[in-house]
Amino acid sequence: MKVRTTIPILAALLILPLTAVGADGMVTTQSNHSVAMTADKLVSTLKSKGMTVMNRINHTEGASKAGLELRPTEVVIFGNPKVGTPLMQCAQSVAIDLPQKALIWEDSEGAVWLGYNDPEYLKRRHDIEGCDQVIEKIGGALAGFAKAATE
Repeated sequence: MKVRTTIPILAALLILPLTAVGADGMVTTQSNHSVAMTADKLVSTLKSKGMTVMNRINHTEGASKAGLELRPTEVVIFGNPKVGTPLMQCAQSVAIDLPQKALIWEDSEGAVWLGYNDPEYLKRRHDIEGCDQVIEKIGGALAGFAKAATE
């Protein structure tokens, strides 16, 4: 690769938001807030969009009750049957991954992250065919929820 083309590519990579798809099929976005604030913002956003928040699990509190330490870590479980049901109609095994979950955690450097299963990963995992519009809709909604919670 020539230097002339390498520099613009490197520059573009540096300005991309801190969002990535991990090898494990999880989309992660760095948050500008604490774990608790990110989870609060996520729950508020989900409810404002008509999603049902089934549970919010504070793993740090659970660890503390067991006499163990864990950096701030929470999971928010949420969904909407109007979106999840069509996906399960395409591949019922996807129900093991529903309702949706968002993981919010503080890493060893003090950065806070929000992660969720990439719908494309679920598509591959469950061999989902004929539901591309649903997969795209879910992907767009999850990205929007993550952005609202982390900015």
